[in-house]
Amino acid sequence: MRTTALFILAAAGLAALPAHAASYFYVGAGVSSNQVDNIQDSFSHLDNTSWKVFAGARPLSWIGGELDYLDLGSQTTSFVGGSTDQSADAFAGFAVGYLPLPLPWVDVYGKLGVSRWDLHHHVNGTPPPGLFSFSTSGTDFAWGAGAQVHYRNFGARLEYEGFDIPNTNGARIFSLSAFMSFY
Repeated sequence: MRTTALFILAAAGLAALPAHAASYFYVGAGVSSNQVDNIQDSFSHLDNTSWKVFAGARPLSWIGGELDYLDLGSQTTSFVGGSTDQSADAFAGFAVGYLPLPLPWVDVYGKLGVSRWDLHHHVNGTPPPGLFSFSTSGTDFAWGAGAQVHYRNFGARLEYEGFDIPNTNGARIFSLSAFMSFY
């Protein structure tokens, strides 16, 4: 009974918030600068300009959720007798918290969630092809922060995202994106 009463009070409190409700969906895409360093404790790294896409919902002005796909890039490095090919990408899901600012067209936000990443590293030539090659994937904690400006249904954002990838220094992503909102 006590739990039901607390639930009803919490629901009533949330219902009182729509004076500041945002209540919309959005989709966007952007260009990103990505870094994944020290792959397998070597000099191998990804340091690319690539792309990302995202979609989210913002049911209230202070909280939302977002799904991202990030192409972390690919790179080929040549050495005497061969080369290495590397590529990585990730899907991420975030809870997004927005700071209350007195400017209705500007948002500052933080993101916490998880990422599902794939990392591929292939060695071609000498030593024998495939000797030091690997493909790995995993799910790890992800975070981010950014700022966005918007006018009517259109906006732009600048953000930083990061997540851990074992056997690397992690992924660091800076992006500049455009988005469109649907009310």
